[in-house]
Amino acid sequence: MKSILIQVDDTTFRLLDRVAPAAKRQRAQFIRQALLRALIEAEEQRTRAAYGRLPDSESDADDWSTAEEFRK
Repeated sequence: MKSILIQVDDTTFRLLDRVAPAAKRQRAQFIRQALLRALIEAEEQRTRAAYGRLPDSESDADDWSTAEEFRK
């Protein structure tokens, strides 16, 4: 696992310490989860924006009428 050093302002630090105190080793896990959620959301926003710029046409859209065949 890689390490990163970040700096936060005093208010952010106090809020973080309330939610994920260092004594219980929750802080690093909380930050990892928050970062992962933010990265996934950023990727989804980019995907939504790309589809907004160039949406699928009806002829390009998936035909779900045979979806059950793929489950077998």
